[in-house]
Amino acid sequence: MRTIPHRSVAVRALAVTALAGVSLLPAGPATAAPDAAAACTPAQVVANGGFESGTSPWTQSSTSVITSRSGETPHGGTSYAWLDGTGATHTDTLSQSVTIPSGCSTATLSFWLHIDTTETTSSTAYDKLTAKIGGTALATYSNLDKNTGYVKKTLDVSSFAGQTVSLAFTGTEDSSLQTSFVLDDVALDTSGGTTPPADSTRTPAAPSYTVSLSSNTSGTVWTGHESATFTNASSTALNEVYLRLWDNYHGTCDAMPITVTNVSGGTAGSPSVGCTALPVTLPAPLAQGQSATIGFDLGITVPSGADRFGHDGAFSFIGNALPVLAVKDGAGWHLDPYTNNGESFYSLAADFKVTLDHPSTLLVPATGTSVDTPGSSGRTVTTATASKVRDFAWAAGPFSKISGTSTAGTAINVYSVSNISSSDAQSMLSTAKTAVDAHAARFGAYPYGELDAVIDNNYWFGGMEYPGFVLDLVSTTALTHEIGHQWWYGIVGDDEYNSPWLDEAFTDYATDLALGKTGTSCWNSVSWASSAEKITNSMAYWDAHSSRYSTVVYGYGKCALHDLRRLIGDTAMTKLLKDYAGSHWYGVSTTAEFKAAAQAATTTDLTSFWSTHRIDG
Repeated sequence: MRTIPHRSVAVRALAVTALAGVSLLPAGPATAAPDAAAACTPAQVVANGGFESGTSPWTQSSTSVITSRSGETPHGGTSYAWLDGTGATHTDTLSQSVTIPSGCSTATLSFWLHIDTTETTSSTAYDKLTAKIGGTALATYSNLDKNTGYVKKTLDVSSFAGQTVSLAFTGTEDSSLQTSFVLDDVALDTSGGTTPPADSTRTPAAPSYTVSLSSNTSGTVWTGHESATFTNASSTALNEVYLRLWDNYHGTCDAMPITVTNVSGGTAGSPSVGCTALPVTLPAPLAQGQSATIGFDLGITVPSGADRFGHDGAFSFIGNALPVLAVKDGAGWHLDPYTNNGESFYSLAADFKVTLDHPSTLLVPATGTSVDTPGSSGRTVTTATASKVRDFAWAAGPFSKISGTSTAGTAINVYSVSNISSSDAQSMLSTAKTAVDAHAARFGAYPYGELDAVIDNNYWFGGMEYPGFVLDLVSTTALTHEIGHQWWYGIVGDDEYNSPWLDEAFTDYATDLALGKTGTSCWNSVSWASSAEKITNSMAYWDAHSSRYSTVVYGYGKCALHDLRRLIGDTAMTKLLKDYAGSHWYGVSTTAEFKAAAQAATTTDLTSFWSTHRIDG
């Protein structure tokens, strides 16, 4: 996804920095690495996080911060922390010292936060709450983030492993109109040793999804059935699987846009992670090499909004709506939260057969190769089949459609909403033809048959990639970028939540090459925000530092790849990426694997290169 500026604070859309790049950047401040030999003992290190045991060991600016008085309510128990709420110039603080054990690969700060305010502005942050650890500000919330109940906040503090630091919350109010920042159930959980479990095989493997859905007259509500067949590739028996219901992020657990009912082949548990993860217990443990099938009735309600899951008037965009199986690997089940700042998606290559019954007035572009047949009166059945794709997306609406074929033979379809001119649509068709062939020549032939591009200038996010299907603005650069994702995320997969640079930086680098940009002056005005900021940080970090995400992951990331090309030579870099894509075709890439492949491509020791460019892993 290529993000662009957006008027709404809530979506945190960011400008992609147009960097272009050369020369090695200066190294950032050195930081002490955790002891690689240390073992991790999982622990929760915040004491009295629910404020139910008096005030110790918290230090508070006044005796009224930790309280059970009326006026606000706790998230749990009887006590909570109430910062500010005076309606006058005021500062409240709350802190305690915590020790984050060394040897733990993951440390996560979480807390429940309720904000109410009498401020009436929708644009100015007058009153603020800042969460800090040590000297680092992790996140800032304000009167603009007011909410009717508690919201759980989760922040990555893994970089502080092995340190004793102050965990602090500071609330500040201006001279009028109160804002109350109410905290409860603060926790800092550590886990993850440096040595993964013995069996790191990714499973469930070889998923196959069969879906049959029927829409209402507008294409905003879809109901039907889905089944998923899979094999356990791991030597550890599978007792359960998880379905990712990603688009429940766009609703609430009381009003879920994605509903799963009548589960067969297993027993559904209670959804978690904001109702985006649904456990299904299997009737018996599934041994290595055994296969199973689960099925369920599925309901999809598309919300209003020109979003990757939303409808812009008569035009619906339905990305990440089909439940897919979560991945279990050496780190366990990957049940990361949805992020609107980038992507959270991590799935294995799968086969899809999706039947979409809809009014004939609606065109339905979709992942894979589609065939339309007449349905019941006034309706059409679109059957889309796709092999070795990580997800499935579609759209529905009275689109204008134009088609063509790239020089190398890829069929391209451009679907435009009503306010896109025919000349802009033709320009995007030309861009798509050029881009798909340019990327294919560098990284390997495009394998997905046709490619559909759905164009709407109202997308707040700029563009979004799905296998064989992209959403985009009228933009040569953005469309070339999203088509580049067909290789870097689609064909060569990655864990987008924990390693976003592996698809975004690589795709931005591929976009530069396709557009004839060589990355000169790439590091003009480079500035690292802190010693914890790295190109390889996870979305947990970038969600807490959202203003830096595009600059570092897209901009600095692609510049690092330009620098690597200059260091090892154009010929070696070209061969490296084509060979790397080939060896990970329909697989999953990791930072460690790419670093090893790059080192094998040159006689130059790259150790200082990775360190200087802040590429860890």
